[in-house]
Amino acid sequence: MTPAKILKLIDIDAFSATPKYQQLVNCIVQGIQQQKIKRGDLLPSINEVSYEFDIARVTVEKGYNHLRSLGILDSVPGKGYFIKSIEASQNLKIFLLFNKLSAHKKIIYDAFVETLGSQALIDFYIYNNDLAFFRRLIENHKTDYTHYVILPHFIEGEEMAVPILASLPQEQLVLMDKLPPGLQGNFSAVYEPFEKDIVQALQASLEPLAKYHTLKLIFPENSYHAREIREGFNSFCRNYAFKSAVVPEIENAEIHPGEAYINLREDDLVMLIEKIRAQGLQIGQDVGLISYNETPLKKLILDGITTISTDFAAMGRSAAELVLGRLQGRVENPFAVNLRASL
Repeated sequence: MTPAKILKLIDIDAFSATPKYQQLVNCIVQGIQQQKIKRGDLLPSINEVSYEFDIARVTVEKGYNHLRSLGILDSVPGKGYFIKSIEASQNLKIFLLFNKLSAHKKIIYDAFVETLGSQALIDFYIYNNDLAFFRRLIENHKTDYTHYVILPHFIEGEEMAVPILASLPQEQLVLMDKLPPGLQGNFSAVYEPFEKDIVQALQASLEPLAKYHTLKLIFPENSYHAREIREGFNSFCRNYAFKSAVVPEIENAEIHPGEAYINLREDDLVMLIEKIRAQGLQIGQDVGLISYNETPLKKLILDGITTISTDFAAMGRSAAELVLGRLQGRVENPFAVNLRASL
């Protein structure tokens, strides 16, 4: 096949969250697997690919270097890149769909990709918690994949996502983080049992919580966060006789001594700390603070912020293991409570 014909096999999707260099790799490997690209075929030059798809030369070079690291590609000075081997081992093709990008989602993604190694082609998309976009992405990508790995979080209309997920081949479906209520079938999952986790986390924090009379959960009304967190919080407060409240937004909330707050979003954490300090209250003494999701900074600021956090790297690894068949069924993801000075 000529370089010009190989160029026509390359498809760089601007809407995909898959890095462009990886899309380039995927297209070449797929061409080999479909026996369209043969051993010895000369690839289009870095400049040709860069110009044709309006991507940086360094991106194309990164893709070609990755193909070289897989043993597929080699180069000859003055002649360019050519197919050295057609032994492409990537028999898995994965449609990976996340609700949004964040530091924690990147940890999941990196662990997932690292665990799969060179055994899979991955097309990565983001639907930004938007149900309509979620539906459109899935409807447009229902073929040619061996697995659909999806993280299902929605601000509204979660129940409408169930039939969309049910339309996929269930033996090829792997869900991450959350199990949508009502979804039946023989799908796999690595998930957080949100209600159980927060109850167990607060039980493990009973000793430092004893100096507070009221617990408050900051849970925005328009939020993709699991409602089970709120249910578990209310259950714990009833069982352990804490006064409690669910605060839909922190901006206009009044802060009082003797209260401990649990926050889900980083923006709310910043605003909460600012409000506590503005009132001259001492965090960890007058007001308690528990934050969802561990980050390196939370270990350091305020002499340490208490966190409730799932193991995001373990989630990515387990999802990959489900794809590879080393794990089966539905796996609870581990979580941890990190007690620090803020409580």
